[in-house]
Amino acid sequence: MPAIADPRAFLEGLFDAAVAAADPDRVLASCLPGKPKGRTVVIGAGKGAAQMARAFERQWDGPVSGVVVTRYGYALQCDRIEVLEAAHPVPDENGLAASARLMSAVRALTEDDLVVALICGGGSSLLPAPAGDLTLADEVAVNRILLASGAPISAMNAIRKQISRIKGGRLAALAYPARVVSLVVSDIPGDNLALVASGPTIADTTSRLDAIRLIDHYRLDLPDAVIRYISHGNGDALLPTDARFAGNEARLVASASTSLEAAAETARRFGVEAVILSDAIEGEASEVGGVHAAIAAEVVRRNRPFRKPVVILSGGETTVSVRGNGKGGRNGEFLLSLARRIDGLASVSALAADTDGIDGSEDNAGAFADGTTVTRLLEKQRDPAKLLANNDSWSAFNALGDLFVPGPTGTNVNDFRAILIQ
Repeated sequence: MPAIADPRAFLEGLFDAAVAAADPDRVLASCLPGKPKGRTVVIGAGKGAAQMARAFERQWDGPVSGVVVTRYGYALQCDRIEVLEAAHPVPDENGLAASARLMSAVRALTEDDLVVALICGGGSSLLPAPAGDLTLADEVAVNRILLASGAPISAMNAIRKQISRIKGGRLAALAYPARVVSLVVSDIPGDNLALVASGPTIADTTSRLDAIRLIDHYRLDLPDAVIRYISHGNGDALLPTDARFAGNEARLVASASTSLEAAAETARRFGVEAVILSDAIEGEASEVGGVHAAIAAEVVRRNRPFRKPVVILSGGETTVSVRGNGKGGRNGEFLLSLARRIDGLASVSALAADTDGIDGSEDNAGAFADGTTVTRLLEKQRDPAKLLANNDSWSAFNALGDLFVPGPTGTNVNDFRAILIQ
């Protein structure tokens, strides 16, 4: 096959294909429920909630009302569904107000009514609703600690739902006796829909004891009030056997698996074989980067376990145990670790990015790296090892002009990683 003349454009094209495969306008229609005798009320939360709401309006042939909440800067104009904005990844007062609006929207419904819940990644932070005598400040503290802990998203959300009046199926319980159909874009490795956005409309078996074990396991120094509530409060999530969930459904709309398959097919159209390692990779981003780099180096040097040319794809959600005070997210951390281990391998190029368009606290989705990344950093008197130790991948890739900034994508099926070996 002819060489890929512009590896970055090629990798970006794969990212675009992955995002398009999860576009609500494309995937929502096949998942819509039947029309009810009564009202149709839409609720939703997540970084792609506005795009899902707009797609629903376009495809729903009947009256509809409702409200969804998304991250600041991610809103879109809808005709009949109100779109609110709040803070992510740390909750704020607007998120508290949005939670109240969603809970109000589903009260006083009848068994003839239908609630359609549009749920995607990011909803946990966008829906603060502290339980018992807990406060917004308590939820903020919990989120900050979880984000810095290195715990996987499944563990984070299992804890979050124990201290909430809206998560863990409680929003659906408020809608009873109306039927609730949840349409979910999954950002959870393994696609456990009850964990996406901490499952506001889906029952779960996670208990307070599970949360306590996770807190102990990850050595989380949570506020005393939070520990007391989880230990002694009425915090158990609602079980699937609860009669209020008898007629409800949860439908998977899009996931990392379908997006990676779309990227692989796009690569093959360019004459490049594609392999998918997994759509559910978790662990420390720097360690995962090292493993991917070792595989890439093995392909370069020995044509195993895959023959070049090849693009290696993977998804899931890595984590970063924050020890420094730099800028960046898990995809930047992954790439900086990978770059240190592919230094000098001229045939290797990589892109790692969050499919929602934001990685960490800045405005980039991720970054590009290749066999020259380390050399170029050193030429700029930037030490890759020190940058990585300080969790400062954003500064590294910003100095090189290698940040990937596509803007909000309207969906979220977690991390996308592509390594091209020519």
